[in-house]
Amino acid sequence: MVVLLSGSGTLLQALLDASARPDADFKIVAVGSEQTEAYGLTRALEAGVPTFVVPMLPDRTAWDRRLTETVAAYRPDLVVSAGFMKLVGEAFLSEFGGRFINSHPALLPSFPGMHGVRDALAAGVKVSGTTIFVVDEGVDTGRILAQKAVEVADDDTEETLHERIKVVERELLVQVVTELLEENDD
Repeated sequence: MVVLLSGSGTLLQALLDASARPDADFKIVAVGSEQTEAYGLTRALEAGVPTFVVPMLPDRTAWDRRLTETVAAYRPDLVVSAGFMKLVGEAFLSEFGGRFINSHPALLPSFPGMHGVRDALAAGVKVSGTTIFVVDEGVDTGRILAQKAVEVADDDTEETLHERIKVVERELLVQVVTELLEENDD
């Protein structure tokens, strides 16, 4: 699989750790970002995984085509958005539709978008969580593959709730990736 990220790469690290086990059912063939300074790229290099950067271009369609071509060169069975904070376009979805998954720090369809944790807290929910889903042309609207709930504490801040969600999100992402790639081997 190819993993795309934009930041520190804590979700990537969970995938790297799982893929390093002797009984691992998946292999990360490359890690990419649109950010040259994304720490997740360092994590990948330290694990011996090739990396690439496709910087944003003023023309998003051209960027989408370049990202598609770069990822396709690795011939992945699955592409995982692990904190990749960019929306892909028609070319990418045409090539990887149904094989591109993402995680979101809320129980979709509630609280889509970049501020799921903040929005959940503002709404006063008592339970939030994480969702792993297949990316489609919408924003966090794809077919839900798995969800796991996380209780919201009365004194939670956006940061404390997000950290607890991330712990669950890492485990769930590894579980879903393992299941999807096991199915692909059958």
